[in-house]
Amino acid sequence: MNIKDELKAAVISLSENDQNFERVALEIFKFQAEQNPIYKAYLKNLGVKPSKVSHLEKIPCLPISFFKTHAVLSGTATIQHTFESSGTTGDVSSKHHIADLPFYEYLSAKTFETFYGPISDYHILALLPNYLERNNSSLVYMVQSFIYKSFSTESGFYLDNIEALAKKIEQLVNQKGNKKKVLLLGVTFALLDLIEKHAPNIQVPENLLIMETGGMKGKRKELLREEVHELLKAAFKTEKIHSEYGMTELLSQAYSKGDGWFKPSATMKILIREVNDPFSYLPSFKLGSKTAAKRNYKKTGGINVIDLANIDSCCFIETQDLGNFSEDYQEFKVLGRFDNSDVRGCNLMTI
Repeated sequence: MNIKDELKAAVISLSENDQNFERVALEIFKFQAEQNPIYKAYLKNLGVKPSKVSHLEKIPCLPISFFKTHAVLSGTATIQHTFESSGTTGDVSSKHHIADLPFYEYLSAKTFETFYGPISDYHILALLPNYLERNNSSLVYMVQSFIYKSFSTESGFYLDNIEALAKKIEQLVNQKGNKKKVLLLGVTFALLDLIEKHAPNIQVPENLLIMETGGMKGKRKELLREEVHELLKAAFKTEKIHSEYGMTELLSQAYSKGDGWFKPSATMKILIREVNDPFSYLPSFKLGSKTAAKRNYKKTGGINVIDLANIDSCCFIETQDLGNFSEDYQEFKVLGRFDNSDVRGCNLMTI
């Protein structure tokens, strides 16, 4: 087993709140600092000596824009697929080169099942029209693997046929004796189109889970997430709308079960950096006194993501999203984007 396989085995073994996360992250950092040419050059320009980095928060994060301008790869491996962001017209798309698709499939399924139970317990109905129009969306690839793992002939994608989707939802949710739950997973503007044009007639919504993956993409007037969720809850007669946080440059996900707070997967850690200083983090229980952490948890900053699933690219990413922590620092909220960042097609929602 080579070093990369050993690191992947260590990542797979991580569980929620695992004390080994920092140790594994530091091992991967030392590997990528040497084997990733782009990250290695970035560290050199910062004057960072990898051998001197001994704490998680001291690991520099690579600006996410590098995925637009460079091939971000660690070690030598055959590229199996390239995920690409949708971006905006005339804009340069981010490209994430993937050397181990089964690794991505395994971890994404493990994450979902940690939050929601076995995928085989669901009929999965995916309303992702703008992503389906491309063949290189990481979200579509993940959902496709979920559809296979659902072992349901009812699972599938819907492009423009939202009337058929509405009827399918009615059929499955209202069907007596149906032991599977229904997961409707959709991009935000398409879910709003669905309820405006063909709102399903749902009698018993207890076995229905609605999950928005974000993205208005200029299709509609931008709305607060809370506003979108209120519209969806009323239409589907359900108490909560779930959300997924992910992007082209990440292979791990975070999920929200309806309150707007996202919980990262076992392979993901969120850090909030100072808005005006990308190399300083806001105080937290680990980065300062508990008093300072209690006082600052609501403060807004830039979101940095440590995604240990990105062993073949870069695990340490400085995003252009803004967010803050929950009081116990176990969850985070996405509040928008930096003003000078471009609109991200794969991100949740512009607020």
